[in-house]
Amino acid sequence: MSLLKAGVSIVDISPKKGIELAGYPHYLRHNTGIHDTLYASCIFLDDGTTKLAIVCMDILFFSKVYVEKVRSRVSSKINIPAENIMISCSHTHSGPWASGRLDLEGLERGLKPDMGYVLSLKDKLVNLITCAYSNAFEAKIGIDKGICGKERGIGGNRRDPDGLTDPEVWTVGIKDKKDNWRAALVKYSLHPTIIHEESTVVTADYTGYIRRYFAKTKPQMIFLFAQGTSGDQSTRYFRKGQTFKEAERVGFEIGKVADNILNSMKLTSDMLIIVKSAETDIELRKLPAEEAAEAEVTKTKKRLEKLRKENASYIEIQNANLKNLGAECTLGYIRLKNKGIDLELEVNELPAEVQVIGIGDSRIVAIPGEIFVEFGLNIQKNSPFEKTFVITLANGCLPGYAYTEEAYNKGEYEAGTSMLTARSGDIIVKTALRLLEEIR
Repeated sequence: MSLLKAGVSIVDISPKKGIELAGYPHYLRHNTGIHDTLYASCIFLDDGTTKLAIVCMDILFFSKVYVEKVRSRVSSKINIPAENIMISCSHTHSGPWASGRLDLEGLERGLKPDMGYVLSLKDKLVNLITCAYSNAFEAKIGIDKGICGKERGIGGNRRDPDGLTDPEVWTVGIKDKKDNWRAALVKYSLHPTIIHEESTVVTADYTGYIRRYFAKTKPQMIFLFAQGTSGDQSTRYFRKGQTFKEAERVGFEIGKVADNILNSMKLTSDMLIIVKSAETDIELRKLPAEEAAEAEVTKTKKRLEKLRKENASYIEIQNANLKNLGAECTLGYIRLKNKGIDLELEVNELPAEVQVIGIGDSRIVAIPGEIFVEFGLNIQKNSPFEKTFVITLANGCLPGYAYTEEAYNKGEYEAGTSMLTARSGDIIVKTALRLLEEIR
């Protein structure tokens, strides 16, 4: 029987006023202040043989090259293998840049992340992990799930209100030997885009309100949020507005489900830790000829203008707008490449790392970038472990969405903004399932 030890820590990672916000292509925004604090939180686990650090932070992306630097620094300071550190992002669209970019305006202007912020963030993450490690305590842990979907007005697929979704709220809970709640990690698959491009304030979006919910029910507990396979998941067809009140409603609903899971959860200190990872090459798509891309932009722009003149519904206009943005991005990438300009998300993020974390009989698959829900569901369905869930935006980025063949054939926004082929998601799934079998 193992004697599990755990450590937890949290740090403010909010940017200074004026630093550019990431998340909405074609809408360059510099923040005018902080609505709610952005955090990075860490859970450190040690079963006596294997050590593991899980970091979740309120940010859009965090580059693989930065992950490697943080891992290396931590591993040189404390006794933990670099590959046993997982760093993931909530994907809030109202936080600062910390990666390369694929937004056309930013690329054309040569815009970069604020390096002062990035350097500070890396320092904070190193200190965060070492702090959790240094303050380890005897602990017990539990992992379980609940459901929060259409039945609560929370969802769903951003292309089709009846399309594939992942409403599972996976929750990891940690208590100390005195039975005090010390940390909880909640995984949910939903874009944090309730607060939209017209906003210029820093916010964690709905995930920040899950934290606020727990601040009421379990005030001493540190909260971590991990994003699931949400590449095509948003509140578009289900939200009641794009306000902080709506972000609170969504966050509180997810929080209620997660809190109920914790309250009924069985915890134990007899949990073996396993970590295994592999890098995999991801296919890059062949861009069309510039003339064909120009024709597609003209076509999608005409349709968007037509819908606007006809006063079509918000959903119709937004979907057409995104399709047009995707076509414009494809054209932009072609023109940048013709000028010999490298795209950092293409150069710095590949090959992609797939990481599998075992905690007792549960398995967490951590993959980089934004990936459609279909691929996450395939991993869960075909995993040899019943308790399997997927965390995305982990240990780096991808040069665009890992999307489905259907999205590519329809010329959807995600395919237009991505440098990947429609086979990339299947490659990631195949690698994940292989790792899951290897640690069976």
